[in-house]
Amino acid sequence: MKPLLKLTGIIETATGLGLMAVPSVVVRLLLGSPLDTSAAVMLGRVAGAALLALGVACWLARDDTQSRAARGLVVAMLMYNIPATAVLAFAGIGLGQGVMLWPAVVLHAAMAVWCIVCLRRGPQNVMD
Repeated sequence: MKPLLKLTGIIETATGLGLMAVPSVVVRLLLGSPLDTSAAVMLGRVAGAALLALGVACWLARDDTQSRAARGLVVAMLMYNIPATAVLAFAGIGLGQGVMLWPAVVLHAAMAVWCIVCLRRGPQNVMD
C-alpha cells in the first residue's frame, strides 16, 4: 500500500497544482479544448484544490499503511479512480481529445485496479 499512496500523492498533488495554476492548459491537454468561461476556470481550480487535498492526504499516509484511516483513504481513491476512468473515457468517445486523455484513462483504470489489489491483500483486522 505504501507505493500506491506515494505515487498517488505525487500524481494528484501535481495535477491539483496544475489545475489550480493553469486550469485551461490542463483541460486542453485532456480534452483538446480550453476552458472558455470564468465559471469553468473557477470550477477547474476548485477541482484542483480537491485533487491537491487528496494528494497531500495520500502522501502523509504513506508510512501509516496499517491504519483504518489509510485503508479508508485507499477506498476513497478507488471511489475517485473508477468514476474518473468512466468520465474521461466517455469524454474521449463523445468530445474532443487532447494528447493526455487516453493516457489519463489508462492511468486511472490502473490505479483503480491497484487500489483493489491493496484492499484485498490488506490486513483483515484493520477493518474490525
